[in-house]
Amino acid sequence: MAATKQSWLDEKAQAPLIDGYVQKLGTFVQAMADGHIDAAELADQEKRLVALMKEVEPTLNDAQHAQVTKLLCELTAYNVMQAFSSLQSARPKTAFRG
Repeated sequence: MAATKQSWLDEKAQAPLIDGYVQKLGTFVQAMADGHIDAAELADQEKRLVALMKEVEPTLNDAQHAQVTKLLCELTAYNVMQAFSSLQSARPKTAFRG
């Protein structure tokens, strides 16, 4: 039986659904559980990423490869911007005057 395709986008809200899928990844949940990512956890995630890239990349034709490359770049930019925005929001609004 073929797995059903998970949509990348919430059509109604026009928002990406990938973050929700990430939060269900067991390896991600375990790594985030203590609120700290150590070098080994980061290296393990990189290994999983590289393995999946090696599996998927050869299956793409040139046009698909270009689209997926652009998608990965945009997703990465979005994630970095989202994390940076969250960090900015968490910063105190007033400067300490001691």
